[in-house]
Parts: sequence; C-alpha cells; structure tokens
Amino acid sequence: MRWLRRLLGGGRVQLDPERQQALLRDIQYRYGARAQVRFPEQVEAVTGMLDGDDGLVVAARIVSQVADEAHADLQAQAHEIHRRTGRRLLVHRRNYRPLWKEAGQALRWPLFTLPSGFHPYAQVAAAVTVLGGRASRLDRLADPNPLVTRVFEVLDLTTAGWEYGRVRVDTDAATLVDRLITSAGQVLAAMDDPPRLPPPVRELMRRNNTLDVHDPTSSQPIGRFNLGARLRERLLV
Repeated sequence: MRWLRRLLGGGRVQLDPERQQALLRDIQYRYGARAQVRFPEQVEAVTGMLDGDDGLVVAARIVSQVADEAHADLQAQAHEIHRRTGRRLLVHRRNYRPLWKEAGQALRWPLFTLPSGFHPYAQVAAAVTVLGGRASRLDRLADPNPLVTRVFEVLDLTTAGWEYGRVRVDTDAATLVDRLITSAGQVLAAMDDPPRLPPPVRELMRRNNTLDVHDPTSSQPIGRFNLGARLRERLLV
C-alpha cells in the first residue's frame, strides 16, 4: 500500500497535534448554523484555515466525525422506531438508500443536528473541498480508503435526504453535493488501487433525473441539477 510505504520511508511529515486540535475547535465553534455569515463565505473562510498538512488532517477528521455521528444518529432513530412500533429497520453504512426507502418520513435527516455542530453547508463543504484539492498528499498522512468511504457516506446521506428526507435542494445543498462528488473523484484518482464505487452511487449513476435548485432565501427555482450526469462525468474516468 503506497500510503503505508510513504509513512514508513517516504520522508518525514511534520504534524502539530495541538495546532490541529485548536484549529478544529475554532472551526467548530465559529462557523455553522450559528454564524451570521452566508454559507458560501463560511466555506471560503474555513477552506483558507485548513492549510498545510495539519489542515488536511483536520479536514479528514471533520468528514470522518460527521459520517460517524450521522450513522450513530440513524441507528438511534431506528432503535427508537423499533421500541415504539416493533418495526425493525436495518442501518447499513455502505448503502443508506434501502433504509430511507423503507422508513421514509419516519426518519429525521441527521446532518442538520449533529452533536459536533458541524454543518453540511459550511464546515463539511469546506473540508471535502480541501480533501479533494490536496488528494495527492493524503497518502502521506493516512490510508485514503476509509476516508473516501466516509465521503461517499456523506454523499449518500445527502442525496437520500433530497429524495426521502424532505431536504430542500437549494444552491447550498447542490454545492455540497457537487463538492462531494468532485472530491471523491479527486481522491480516487490519486489512489493506486481505488475501491469500487459504492451501491448508492452506482444506482444514482443509472438515472438521468433533473432536479430544480432553489434560491436559499426563497422558493424560486434558479437552476437545474442532473445528479446522475454529474456523477458519471466526475467518477467514470
């Protein structure tokens, strides 16, 4: 595995865990839903903060933590539904779509209410942008395989939220998905032996549906988004 060979003998990587922790706390508490700044400006600011190898490590931690928290939230929701109704829902991280198809509106989309406070349209969008932009550096810091898996998990959750979770497709949501797709493609392209695309991505690639994209402050459609076409364009290379 190239990432392990580089860690063992490919040159010294200078990391500062204390700076990483301070950076993570700063990004966590200054940005997100509480910030009085539009999401695009937040993404630009956070992306600028995540510089160097320490910033790349923090970006990876944000994406991994968000995926883990969302999974734990869905498991808790499934357990609560079973307790109240006797209905068993299976929560599989590699493919959340069967869960959403079965549960539908009985589930709450988890990415707006994560314990960390990370917001999908702010810190998460910035973190995935950094991961994709410096994908060639990732294998000097960690195994990129679990990281790209987490990127695909967040993509799966977001698109399932559009289809089943009553999540509105506005410009912030569409920007997040575009960044997730682009970053996943960049990370895969930088890997020696990239994994297969996960089932929800392959399912969506077979579609050609076009979605209205709305202005965040109104119900006015201002564009269209062809998810299947975008996935094919960025991931089938």
